[in-house]
Amino acid sequence: MARVGVVLLNLGGPERIEDVGPFLYNLFADPEIIRLPIPALQKPLAWLISTLRSGKSQAAYRSIGGGSPLRRITEQQARELQSALRQRGVEATSYVAMRYWHPFTESAVADLKADAIDEVIVLPLYPHFSISTSGSSFRELQRLRLADPAFSRLPIRCIRSWYDHDGYIDAMAGLIAREIEVCPKPAEAHVFFSAHGVPKSYVEEAGDPYQQEIEACARLVMLRLEQLLGHGNPSTLAYQSRVGPVEWLRPYTEDALHDLGEQGVEDLVVVPISFVSEHIETLEEIDIEYREIATEAGIARFHRVPALDTDPTFIKGLADLVQEAMAGPEVNLDQAAQLPTKVKLYPQDKWAWGWNNSSEVWNGRLAMVGFSAFLLELISGHGPLHALGLL
Repeated sequence: MARVGVVLLNLGGPERIEDVGPFLYNLFADPEIIRLPIPALQKPLAWLISTLRSGKSQAAYRSIGGGSPLRRITEQQARELQSALRQRGVEATSYVAMRYWHPFTESAVADLKADAIDEVIVLPLYPHFSISTSGSSFRELQRLRLADPAFSRLPIRCIRSWYDHDGYIDAMAGLIAREIEVCPKPAEAHVFFSAHGVPKSYVEEAGDPYQQEIEACARLVMLRLEQLLGHGNPSTLAYQSRVGPVEWLRPYTEDALHDLGEQGVEDLVVVPISFVSEHIETLEEIDIEYREIATEAGIARFHRVPALDTDPTFIKGLADLVQEAMAGPEVNLDQAAQLPTKVKLYPQDKWAWGWNNSSEVWNGRLAMVGFSAFLLELISGHGPLHALGLL
């Protein structure tokens, strides 16, 4: 029987307060997170941002117990998935490959080789494809594969995205239904999907399908929810967690909460649609920051749907995904990471003059570089502004 290695891709997170700075550096050093026109600026900018953000981020992690639970939850998901597959007769071993913190992707690859795995299924724990999540993780695996002859010989099949898979939709709808049913007026409860945002330019210039997949997913969940409950519910989709001066996908979560408060919404059922595990964006950003905003906006009751974690329906769905990938057509790493268009953000194929989306994106990013240089001079105490006596 073939020995199957199932590699679960995820972001990773700092497990201790002292891990926060290095984790942030790894995150912002990835050009898929902050795309700069001058690659040589990537690491200096990552150092600057991680230095400036560490204090605030450390406070956020302290508010949820001092570190991220993401590794613990992901490793538990891996164990549950492995057990489910073995019960079905698949000789599977699960591996966790984090992009920005331990256990890194290199560790998972080393374990695959040590265990003499015969074939690999790559399963991103990002239901919706994006350049900055699945795309970055697939490209990291590809980089390691090209540099390692033993790894390059292993057959690999990739699951690109699974936002419309029945197991995922069923699990999401089931958890939402439980929260709706405890509301005083279940049919009037407002379902509020909060997805992690991405820069608008990723969608409009690079062809990132993330927004399209998120919107389609929310519609599918609402249809399944109506089947479960026997009635429809109003719903809203918004985007959270933006950073930097450029425009991200709208509406922003905080703006949408204010709008719903003005509309007189009393029961808000908040769904972390793009997250399959509890971590900083759910436990701190949603549960603390957005709950406070909702209360200030006049929303009486804030119900937060838990992340999927090891929900049995979800784990069954993951096992189905793996078996379907094993039986279906091969999708290699190149195909998995590919965008639907050939448009490149950097370098651009051509310059677009005037006040348009392209120039706005460039202006925003150049402003980020200039602002970063200004902050760096403030920290170091040296530079042209000091020489001119302006600082």
